[in-house]
Amino acid sequence: MKKNSGFTNNEEAITRCRDSFEHQQVLYKRTLMIIMIAQIFGGAGLAAGITVGALLAQDMLGTDSFSGMPVALFTLGSAGAALFVGRLSQRYGRRIGLSAGFLIGGIGAMGTVAAAVSNSIILLFFSLLIYGAGTATNLQTRYAGTDLAKPSQRATAVSFAMVSTTFGAVAGPNLVDVMGIFAESIGIPPLGGPFILAFAAYTLAGIVIFIFMRPDPYMVARALSTPLKTKDGGFATEVITSSERNKRGIFLGATVMILTQIVMVAVMTMTPVHMGHHGHGLSAIGLIIGIHIGAMYLPSLVTGVLVDKVGRMPMVLASALTLLASGILAAMAPTDSILILAIALALLGLGWNFGLISGTAILVDSTDPATRAKTQGTVDVFVALSGAAGGVLSGVIVAFSSYPTLSIGGGIISLVLIPAMIWFLVVSKQTGKNKGVS
Repeated sequence: MKKNSGFTNNEEAITRCRDSFEHQQVLYKRTLMIIMIAQIFGGAGLAAGITVGALLAQDMLGTDSFSGMPVALFTLGSAGAALFVGRLSQRYGRRIGLSAGFLIGGIGAMGTVAAAVSNSIILLFFSLLIYGAGTATNLQTRYAGTDLAKPSQRATAVSFAMVSTTFGAVAGPNLVDVMGIFAESIGIPPLGGPFILAFAAYTLAGIVIFIFMRPDPYMVARALSTPLKTKDGGFATEVITSSERNKRGIFLGATVMILTQIVMVAVMTMTPVHMGHHGHGLSAIGLIIGIHIGAMYLPSLVTGVLVDKVGRMPMVLASALTLLASGILAAMAPTDSILILAIALALLGLGWNFGLISGTAILVDSTDPATRAKTQGTVDVFVALSGAAGGVLSGVIVAFSSYPTLSIGGGIISLVLIPAMIWFLVVSKQTGKNKGVS
């Protein structure tokens, strides 16, 4: 029998995967390939907007106090989109949920271009909310890779989805000048150029998911999780672990992702503004943000292996310490030193990477396949809201204090991960229900 991936529909895939674990692995690998292609485009769409969003608001509003608003708005928009994509995926599968999210994000990107042309603040804010759907979808795509993965493959599956984002995410900021020149040549303000790229990138990501993600990995995984009686009267699937332990795991996974998101978004948002105040041009800003986003995604393959092999908890600790080091270095960096700031932003991205992958793995470990997509969407709502809060507060903190204060504060906040991790381990040990989470 050929070991091909020619599944024609969900029903056939479910039947074949029940009959042979080998077929499940074939579909798992095929799903990862589709995700990786889509994430290349998704990463470009995400990074282009992040690079110039604060600068566009600063230019249109004429003040720094609200320069954190763009990241806050599209992060806030991503909160609603995370819930929408999660619920849509729960009901109709990853294919429908993810493709819809990317396409909506593309519409928001084009609305932002229109706002730049018309100099409309209202349209800018509304479009950035919609643009946030792309951000939410870009993150939720990582879950699709875990649907058919074995427990020992889950973090590695997340890492494959994330590392492919690197190609687009690094290219996006470094195309700022090129897209600015292109935009200006067709009568659009230069800062609107990167959002033209975001529109094309998100739209292509949505098309790839919609056309090629068949059969749907979540629908197949959910069906496979339904217990089937074996010949001896037992059940073929593993028993779901304690609901109390699951709740603690969901809480810890969410806490790790939320805190790392707050710190990362806050410092990242104000870095372009901080650099602009000290005479650095768009190309230098694009380089720094490109390095930062590369560090967010490029180490993922190594991180995924470490989370699966070394354990979830050691990598949570590594996340906290790396973010602390980033905050200290960013605060101490001389204003004319691109090198030191680049290292600080690289550490910021790396700490976020450690936190997101370990937190995602803890969350997947602690959820029932029957309700997993909905739970993941709900958790990502809080992750997005935390990013929105970080974006808003970052501008206010820098306006009334300084960028070094913001950086140091972020490093201190990251240390909250340590007592959260200790609490989980102690309570799990006391109840004797900490099996399967290391």
